[in-house]
Formats: sequence, C-alpha cells, structure tokens
Amino acid sequence: MASRQLLAVLPFLFLTLLPLLTNAYEATPKPAEKVADVVVEGLVYCQSCENYGSWHLSGAKPIKAATISVICKDHRNRISYYKAFDTDKNGYYYAELKGFKMSHSFLDHPLHSCKVKLVSSPLKTCNLLTNVNYGLNGAPLRYEDKRILGSNYEAVIYAAGPLAFRPNNCVQKEEPDVNY
Repeated sequence: MASRQLLAVLPFLFLTLLPLLTNAYEATPKPAEKVADVVVEGLVYCQSCENYGSWHLSGAKPIKAATISVICKDHRNRISYYKAFDTDKNGYYYAELKGFKMSHSFLDHPLHSCKVKLVSSPLKTCNLLTNVNYGLNGAPLRYEDKRILGSNYEAVIYAAGPLAFRPNNCVQKEEPDVNY
C-alpha cells in the first residue's frame, strides 16, 4: 500500500520540480564562439641592380608603404576574397583576412585558394614589378606552423614571398658570348 501511495505522489513531485530544473538549464551561459582568423605575412623589398634578372635579394632594401594584394578564388575559380594591404616601415605586411570564408574545406583552403601579388611601390626610384617569388603571377602561401591562440580567438598565420620591386634604371648584365 505504501508503494502505491509513493507511485501516486512521484508524478506530482516531478511536476513541481520540473520548472526549477528547466530554469537552471536555461540560466547556464552558452560558451562564446571561437573566432578563427586567417593571416598572411611577408616582406617587400627593392631589389638591387646587381641582382636584376634573378630572384636573388642580397643587398635588397625593405620598402615602406608598398601595397600588396591578397586574392583568393573558390573551387570554381571565382574570386571569393580580395583586399589590398600596405607594408610597415620595415617592408613587413600582416594581412588579416577579415571576412574570408571557405565554402569547401579542402578546395577553398587558403593554401590552395589564396595568392599574394605586388600592387604598387611608393618609391619613384624603385617601382617596377618583378616576378621574384611569383609577385606578378601570385605568390603561393606557405604554412610555417605559426598560430596565435587566445581563450576565444585563434589566428593561423601563413607566409608568402618575400616579394620585390626593382629600380627602373638597372641594366641587365649580358651573358658572355662563348664560342668554341
């Protein structure tokens, strides 16, 4: 008999405790979404005339306020992201790709879909584009295992280049004519 009375009281007890249980669940704060950014970094130089016609950068000087662009294309070869960035006083750019989205996790990955191109140099004496590290055609990104981690933030940093402009007054060295 006591067990029947207990069985009859249990549903009422459950119904009275139910609002307390649901309110406790709703009051639990949801964890903040983790933000993940993609960043591209690199350097832009003025190539010395001694290295004109090559990819060598010995004797090169960094260019302050040079402009590069980051262009990403989706897996259908459509431009999905474009933005221009300027270098700092050391010729260094740190390009945060705010708004970059991947619709396909492998094909639209930044390593496959993004390239860095030279745009302009503020130096009148060094403003001709070169294809050093594919600065004209688009320098591919490299993953160098660099990350910035925070409690709700993560940035994956890729590298490109270094890229270079060259002076417009360089004379290309002629190859010696060897006749045997």
